[in-house]
Amino acid sequence: MSGCLGVTSGGTGEGQITMSAAAMDTGNAATLSGSKEMSLEEPKKMTREDWRKKKELEEQRKLGNAPAEVDEEGKDINPHIPQYISSVPWYIDPSKRPTLKHQRPQPEKQKQFSSSGDWYKRGVKENSITTKYRKGACENCGAMTHKKKDCFERPRRVGAKFTGTNIAPDEHLQPQLMFDYDGKRDRWNGYNPEEHMKIVEEYAKVDLAKRTLKAQKLQEELASGKLVEQANSPKHQWGEEEPNSQTEKDHNSEDEDEDKYADDIDMPGQNFDSKRRITVRNLRIREDIAKYLRNLDPNSAYYDPKTRAMRENPYANAGKNPDEVSYAGDNFVRYTGDTISMAQTQLFAWEAYDKGSEVHLQADPTKLELLYKSFKVKKEDFKEQQKESILEKYGGQEHLDAPPAELLLAQTEDYVEYSRHGTVIKGQERAVASSKYEEDVKIHNHTHIWGSYWKEGRWGYKCCHSFFKFSYCTGEAGKETANSEECIINDTIGEESVKKPQTLMEMHQEKLKEEKKKKKKKRKHRKSSSESDDEEKKHEKLKKALNAEEARLLHVKELMQIDERKRPYSSIYETREPTEEEMEAYRMKRQRPDDPMASFLGQ
Repeated sequence: MSGCLGVTSGGTGEGQITMSAAAMDTGNAATLSGSKEMSLEEPKKMTREDWRKKKELEEQRKLGNAPAEVDEEGKDINPHIPQYISSVPWYIDPSKRPTLKHQRPQPEKQKQFSSSGDWYKRGVKENSITTKYRKGACENCGAMTHKKKDCFERPRRVGAKFTGTNIAPDEHLQPQLMFDYDGKRDRWNGYNPEEHMKIVEEYAKVDLAKRTLKAQKLQEELASGKLVEQANSPKHQWGEEEPNSQTEKDHNSEDEDEDKYADDIDMPGQNFDSKRRITVRNLRIREDIAKYLRNLDPNSAYYDPKTRAMRENPYANAGKNPDEVSYAGDNFVRYTGDTISMAQTQLFAWEAYDKGSEVHLQADPTKLELLYKSFKVKKEDFKEQQKESILEKYGGQEHLDAPPAELLLAQTEDYVEYSRHGTVIKGQERAVASSKYEEDVKIHNHTHIWGSYWKEGRWGYKCCHSFFKFSYCTGEAGKETANSEECIINDTIGEESVKKPQTLMEMHQEKLKEEKKKKKKKRKHRKSSSESDDEEKKHEKLKKALNAEEARLLHVKELMQIDERKRPYSSIYETREPTEEEMEAYRMKRQRPDDPMASFLGQ
């Protein structure tokens, strides 16, 4: 490089300078020719006709009338993909056709993941056995796959490098595994299915041991004669076994062992083994019937599976009365109770609003209820007056007062079927449901039943006032004895209270108590009298305040009717602080415009 750039190095230097200049000239010429070629290969500008044809072809392809464009790999290009995505830029390769290869994952950029069966190798190489130390192996154990500092063996006193004996086999060279998303989360990757056979063999051995033990027990029972005695016993012949027998215990223990396996366990509510005595209460009551099973006719009431609703009566075409059926549709429940009266009130509110009265069911419920009640009363009165006027004009009251046709003709069109004893078998009349308990049964000469008499928390007979249930009736004599016993008990209580002797101390304490009671009564009387006087005074003051408030309201009303310019100065306001009675009178007389009952206060 120093020769190429130097000037004073003689002839050789001049030759090198000329060579470098020639190289530069050739390079410039190449770049110029390349630029000319690139400029020649630039796409030409399309004419209007070609542009129009191209747009028409694109429209036809979008509509599906023309076949889709094909890329270099022979795959169809979606015509709805924009041109700037499908076309290759001209400055990269102008000869290429439209393609989507550059939009797809590139193979050189894709990561290579390990397959699902690959896993780390376990153990050591079994076939390779070495008897001589190799150069570069572990100085401690002699294996070639690791060094002395990475050796897992116990450090030997004299390493394998110097002894040349007990050289450990080489471990497997572990591969560098790289798994994808599913491979990292595969719990069974690397599992050896042959290990499962150990579990199968273990359970087979346990099952075989159970069978041998059972066979030994049966042989022992046959040898001792227990099975023959059980077979000949009357309980065994009638199907009754002892609940605490040894055989049943053995069976139960075997069943408990079998229940450990999930496949043999029955579903809840489905185990009806008589030996186990297990009863599981189901979540659903068995008497309940699904709505869609009440009437299997496809033309009957429609069942909506999403909302689980059947609005119509499923027994409508069956000829059954809705009152006699346990389920008559969801609409039947909706039209019971106060819903009908609520709907009638709402209808009245709409009709009243159309006729000019401002009422609303939610805003003014009390006002609407009062109006509706008065409307019904007036309507009934109007009907009665209309009926009376028609009867006065045309007559015919005797036809309205006539008894019903059933009494006149002694026959009806209602079919009722009776038995020979007079009970109703079939028809509209319902037989009275008889109780399972005996009624009106009078025993032991009683004229009333037990429970007809009550006194002091005890039941008895009304005929004799006896409190013993199965006692014999004594009639009026029993009543007299019961009353006399009560009098004797009261007399004895009074005598006991009189007969009790009192000491001087007790008598003194009683006197003190009586004096205290008298003082308390006097205080109460004074308080009550003073309170009554205060209440009377307050009542009189309130009356005066009410009258003053009414006068003030009238005065204000008169002033409000006068023109503002003619009113006297400060005619409405006062500087005095109002009293409690005046404030109470103001609250009582104040009217609230938002009160729905404000219009009724002045009536």
